[in-house]
Amino acid sequence: MKPRSSLLAVSSTLASMAPRRLWLGGALLALLTVLMGMALLGLSGWFITATALAGLMPATALVFDVFMPSAGIRLLALGRTGTRYAERLVTHEATLAVLAALRERLLRSWATPAAARSLRLRPARLLQRLTADVDALDSLYLRLFVPLVAAAGATLMVVLALGFMRWWLGLALAAWLLVTGFGSALWLARAARRPAVRRALALESLRTRTADLVAGQTELVMAGTLAAHCERIAALDARVADADRVLYGLEARVSFIQGLCAALALAGVLLGVGWLAQSGLLGAPVAALAVLLVLTAVEPFAAMRRGALESGRSGLAARRLASAVCGWDDAAQILQASPCAGVAVELEQAVAPHGAGLPQRLRIHDGERVALLGASGAGKTTLLSLMAGELQPLGGAVRAQRCTWMTQRTELFEDSLRDNLLLASPGADDARLWAALEVAGLAPDVRAMPQALDTRLGEGGLGLSGGQARRLALARLLLSPARCWLLDEPTEGLDAQTAADLLARLEGAAQGHTVVVATHKLREARLADRLLWVSEGVVVADARRGAPAFDEALGRLRQDG
Repeated sequence: MKPRSSLLAVSSTLASMAPRRLWLGGALLALLTVLMGMALLGLSGWFITATALAGLMPATALVFDVFMPSAGIRLLALGRTGTRYAERLVTHEATLAVLAALRERLLRSWATPAAARSLRLRPARLLQRLTADVDALDSLYLRLFVPLVAAAGATLMVVLALGFMRWWLGLALAAWLLVTGFGSALWLARAARRPAVRRALALESLRTRTADLVAGQTELVMAGTLAAHCERIAALDARVADADRVLYGLEARVSFIQGLCAALALAGVLLGVGWLAQSGLLGAPVAALAVLLVLTAVEPFAAMRRGALESGRSGLAARRLASAVCGWDDAAQILQASPCAGVAVELEQAVAPHGAGLPQRLRIHDGERVALLGASGAGKTTLLSLMAGELQPLGGAVRAQRCTWMTQRTELFEDSLRDNLLLASPGADDARLWAALEVAGLAPDVRAMPQALDTRLGEGGLGLSGGQARRLALARLLLSPARCWLLDEPTEGLDAQTAADLLARLEGAAQGHTVVVATHKLREARLADRLLWVSEGVVVADARRGAPAFDEALGRLRQDG
């Protein structure tokens, strides 16, 4: 997707994430604040000048109405304060609502199999997308769209006001503001694009390498690469500093240009209205109003400067997030096909992405207990990934019921025990949670904890032993409504006694479920009534309980230690 088209697509999607009344209302409030500020200063200048002139003649001073203009000034002052406060509330509410919805959409898009694997392989990059890239998009609204609306409204107001005085004065000012105000912002956006992108890329690498340094300092010392790693970090920091220096230089240059152009516009209008006043074509109070309107009309362009400076970074973030943000609706429709009645899993000429690349046919019926056997790296986990929909086949088709997967590594989150369990069944009450813990054999340990189900776990389930973590994973498996269980070496890393107890509980709870277990251990294979020998991601042998090949396959497994 091209940079400009991706930016437009993301902007359109972001606008749809928040109610129109919020993002449009915020822009209108910002415009109203600017217009009221211009009117306040212009009316004040007119009032002061008119009062001074009226005071020169006693007759005029007696009839001059000071109450109406002063009331208008008070009204504009109070109104400007109120609209400024409301504008800050509404624009930030709209921005925060969009960013929250965007993060939710990103997390949902990353829950798809391909994105989840990328997240596991390169977590630092996707964390950058979720934090820095999402935050960079707020400039599109707060620092580009809102100031652009305000600047356009201010330009229109001052051009109309001066146009009513003399049409050529309004036309000349309009041309000047378009060229200098909007033109300088556009030039800054183009000039700052490359250094802003270089800074963002260098900062991302700097954060990644710094995190690696903190997490792997011991390994870097042992490998003798700590000094080289620190040198790379210093080089990245220097690149960020260089990019900052370029960006600050561009901002200072444009700030000077805008200030100079504003001074020239003010001088030109002052000369114009001065000549009109001297010619008797314009009163002095109106001339003062015109000068002060021009003075305030150039202020909104300064607010656009920061947005133009960050537009390169925002464009980079939009390109990175475009596929996830704009393509989510299509991705959400990708569902795995269901098999025919009585079948839990069916592979029809399916080609595994990792392996020999041979098509295979496999059918597992409802209620079967199947063990996938083979050496480490034979492709057992690959087959489970195909069944779970975590991998798409290179050819053929995979049809499966909804599955729940108990992976080799127990995935627990830094949250309470209750919330870790509720991932499998969000609507489960405490009675169901305790029942699952009872079956898993973890209930006595949880009851002994001071906060029971509200006990907080550390990162990765810190606070639980290996056996307790596997039992918690088993309890979560039991809570899942899926009727097909996929187990990837469920007792790996457990001692013999804990493993035997876990398998006994698993066997009792598996009644009425389809169970597919990947293993190279005898104790786990004994749960199965059907054995499938896997090599290079392909099933090369199939044996059922009672057949000689079944006992032969069990005999090839290592004895449990």
